[in-house]
Amino acid sequence: MSKTIIVSNRLPVKVNITDGELSMQASEGGLATGLGSIYKEGNNVWIGWPGTEVAEEQQKHVTNQLKDLRLSPVFLTKEDILLFYEGFSNEILWPVFHYMSTYARYEDEYWESYRQVNEKFKTAILQVAEAGDTIWIHDYQLLLLAGLIRRELPNITIGFFQHIPFPSYELFRLIPWRSELLEGMLGADLVGFHTYDDARHFLSAATRILQLQSSSNIVTYNQRSVVVESFPMGIDDTKFNDLVLTNDEVRNNISHLEESFTNIRMILSIDRLDYSKGILQRLQAFDIFLQEHPEYKEKVSLYMIVVPSRDTVTQYKELRDEIDKLVGNINARFRTNTWSPVNYFYRSFPLEMLSALYSFAEICLVTPMRDGMNLVCKEYVASRTHNDGVLILSEMAGASKELIDAIIVNPNNVRQMSAALVEALNMSEDEQVRRMTQMRMLVSKYNITNWVKVFMERLEETKRLQLSLQARYIGTQTLNYIRNKYAKAHSRLILLDYDGTLVEFNSNLNMARPDKELYNILEELTRDVRNHVVIISGRNHVTLQEWFGHLKVDMVAEHGVWNRYYGSEWEDKKGLNNSWKQTVFPILNTYTERTPGSLIEEKSYSLVWHYRKAEKELGEMRASEMINNLRYMAADLGLHLLPGNKVVEIKNVEVNKGKSAQQYLHNGNYDFVMAIGDDNTDEDMFKALKPDAISIKVNSSISAARFYLRDVREVREFLKGLPNKLLITKMIDRVLNWIPNVPFTIKKK
Repeated sequence: MSKTIIVSNRLPVKVNITDGELSMQASEGGLATGLGSIYKEGNNVWIGWPGTEVAEEQQKHVTNQLKDLRLSPVFLTKEDILLFYEGFSNEILWPVFHYMSTYARYEDEYWESYRQVNEKFKTAILQVAEAGDTIWIHDYQLLLLAGLIRRELPNITIGFFQHIPFPSYELFRLIPWRSELLEGMLGADLVGFHTYDDARHFLSAATRILQLQSSSNIVTYNQRSVVVESFPMGIDDTKFNDLVLTNDEVRNNISHLEESFTNIRMILSIDRLDYSKGILQRLQAFDIFLQEHPEYKEKVSLYMIVVPSRDTVTQYKELRDEIDKLVGNINARFRTNTWSPVNYFYRSFPLEMLSALYSFAEICLVTPMRDGMNLVCKEYVASRTHNDGVLILSEMAGASKELIDAIIVNPNNVRQMSAALVEALNMSEDEQVRRMTQMRMLVSKYNITNWVKVFMERLEETKRLQLSLQARYIGTQTLNYIRNKYAKAHSRLILLDYDGTLVEFNSNLNMARPDKELYNILEELTRDVRNHVVIISGRNHVTLQEWFGHLKVDMVAEHGVWNRYYGSEWEDKKGLNNSWKQTVFPILNTYTERTPGSLIEEKSYSLVWHYRKAEKELGEMRASEMINNLRYMAADLGLHLLPGNKVVEIKNVEVNKGKSAQQYLHNGNYDFVMAIGDDNTDEDMFKALKPDAISIKVNSSISAARFYLRDVREVREFLKGLPNKLLITKMIDRVLNWIPNVPFTIKKK
């Protein structure tokens, strides 16, 4: 029976070993809560580090104890924790991914340890994984893991989710091992992030660093379609709601807070000690607020909790010292005998106390400099059972894309945050209820259970998508079908695109010349008198004549403007005019001047804007802008805008490959028709063919073609195989024709 294997750096429990005695403490984190419904079902399992170093002689005992909880430990040494976790994960990935790249230390020993620990996790997974299982990997500590598993189990289902931001291409490319990290992540079938921005940054990095092809949110890598999407993570809203309403300890804590903060309005701030949380900027904003609005003295207090984290690391120790100084400075200047402006706690609080604070505080201040999602703001909203309170939220937190009824601020703008405090304190109760009601509905609808459900459903859909593409791919069974159909045919039409189909794209147009192998393939095809081979290309007719004029092939140039039947002269399509060029050319020239690496190619009845040498994203943006600007002009002039692979062609609307294909179909009586092409210009050709024709797209993108091959290399191998099959068929025919002429007798036994 198939199972789900959850993998994260840490298990949902922390193992403690004191004097040889084993104890376990459950995690209160949102991930542990949300995935609890998965790993506790059936024969599912959660794999991760138990949170402490375990001596070798105790590892078997710990493994057995955790097995009953459906947990499987990966044991790490002190060196692993120092180099893999504290080193690569938190001194390279964490600062770069949070846009604090100046804090990153690119040490080779960090990378080696990171790679080795990911291998340890792979080994642990392979011990339990079986065909049909689903593996769900979590977070930045395990970026290589999906790729490592994919090499061992190529058909298994793998999902990956990153819980921290993914940086822009400009930052990510600073990492020396950027390609290896991307390749590891692309081992998954579905790559998930909290926000669309993170998904977009990942797609940009993958296409620019690895030079991969992407269509919408799908990346093609190693002949697999990898889906990249955003899945905003939720919380267990019912738990926080019920804590406030039914938990006696929470109610007692609220009563104590009401006694301690009589006539004082509380602003709540809860963070882990980290430079990405914007704690210093928050204090600076509160300082400005007190300076510019003295009327709130002794009426408002900032209740700030900072949970200890890595305070032995230099940056974190310095941050804590800065927080201490700033809090001390504010309290020294504004404190009175009965009031402290900042109530600062450098420690963790139990959930019951946090719940009471969420319920009591009128304002929650969540202003990270950069955050994947930030669940504190959602926990605050879920705890506001009376639908009042105000959330001030950083636009840099992923949650800001959902909780739009919060007061959204830029965490770098301390004056804006100060003004937001004033707005929050003066917000009417009706407005508070209106905003909070909307946010509570959203937090309830898109809770942690929904997040898990949506991700797992999308992972299943992704696998079905891959399987559907495999069905269209020309594998052994489909190849045999095509070869048999080819062998039985008496008259064959073979339509072949050129660039991207028979030869790879080259940034220099004139360098994509036919090679000896291609000439051999075409000569072999044309040697059979039953084959009518047509090179149907967007290239100009002079170039095609130079390259293929000596072969027994027909040629169609400029998508159908020029045509040359074998043994005859070139003829152009009658009735076309090119006077429109003088209107369109200056516009193309403007885009060429604005796009380094682009160029204009002029053909007889068309203009082509190439951006093969341009930066990928810039070229695509300019091409999209150009098409939008020319759309209405093209319609008026009777022109067709044809986007292709790193090219935009403007030509007469009467000209396309489909019409050229129809002309051949009309003039000939073929019992085998095959067309192969790679981009949008070939779709007209595919659509012109009858349903039983063999139409083949080069790459697995959406197409009118019946089948697809992955690249030029596969096209060539496919074409090589057709004549070989024919030769075998001919030999069989000769033997069958010869047999009746051989005298023989049948003896009865």
